[in-house]
Amino acid sequence: MNKIFIFAFIAMIGTSCVSSKKYNTLSGNFQESERTVQMLKEQNQSLKVQQIELQSRVEKLIKDNGELASRLEEASQNLKISISGLEKCKQINTELEDQLSSLKAGSSEEIARLMDKLQQAQTDLQKREDILKSAQMELDQRSQRLKELETALAQKDEAVKQLRQKVMDALLGFNNKGLTIQEKNGKVYVSLDEQLLFKTGQWEVDPKGQQALSNLAEVLGQNPDINVLIEGHTDNVPMRGTGSVKDNWDLSVMRATAVTRILLKNKAVEPKRITSAGRGEFFPIDEAKTPEARQKNRRTEIILTPRLDEIFRILENN
Repeated sequence: MNKIFIFAFIAMIGTSCVSSKKYNTLSGNFQESERTVQMLKEQNQSLKVQQIELQSRVEKLIKDNGELASRLEEASQNLKISISGLEKCKQINTELEDQLSSLKAGSSEEIARLMDKLQQAQTDLQKREDILKSAQMELDQRSQRLKELETALAQKDEAVKQLRQKVMDALLGFNNKGLTIQEKNGKVYVSLDEQLLFKTGQWEVDPKGQQALSNLAEVLGQNPDINVLIEGHTDNVPMRGTGSVKDNWDLSVMRATAVTRILLKNKAVEPKRITSAGRGEFFPIDEAKTPEARQKNRRTEIILTPRLDEIFRILENN
């Protein structure tokens, strides 16, 4: 609006007051002024943009300055801590130097005493190590012997089982005829009732009993590592005899001896393997006073035991 007014005013003046030449001059000046104004506006605008950029840079510099101040404060604190730590290190170093000086200043007698104590401690330690090694060796040896003993016992148990089966096979025809076979306490017990071997009050073995004992002798001959204990047992009815057999003691001994002689007819059975014993009436199976109980108690027991030489050797070494 101002530009139009000025231009109209100049035009009016030009047409009324001045010549055409002056008009043209004024018009040119006006246009020049217009360009100058436009240029100044553009410069003003550019300056505003530069001002905004400068303000932004100033704000960033202020922010960076704050961060630098914070870092400087942190660095200052760390420096104080480092200085404090350095002072402590210096103090410790001084104390160590004092201790070292004290040690260096110590008497030779004190050093010698300490060396003696050290030597004694080393000697004691060596003795303890030697004792420990010796104990470990002994423990290893005992452990080895224990394994050997376990193996020997297992072999013995297996031998007893096999022996029981062989005896059962050999005396198979005499089952339910006054014969019982048991495995107990690592031994095989062969129990023969009186009716299978003897007549009442007698000690001569009947033919059927001789056959059973001959079969058993075959097994014993094939197993030379078996020891044999033969026990004669009677009931508690007193026997009043004459001659060599006067009572139950004598009868039990005579019966055990008779069984032994039949077993020894087999030349493969060594006499030194057999032990004969009379037990009389003092080891009854049944304590009752009935005829049935007395019949059970009148028996001959043949106890078969595997030799335990290997087990005894291991035990002796322990």
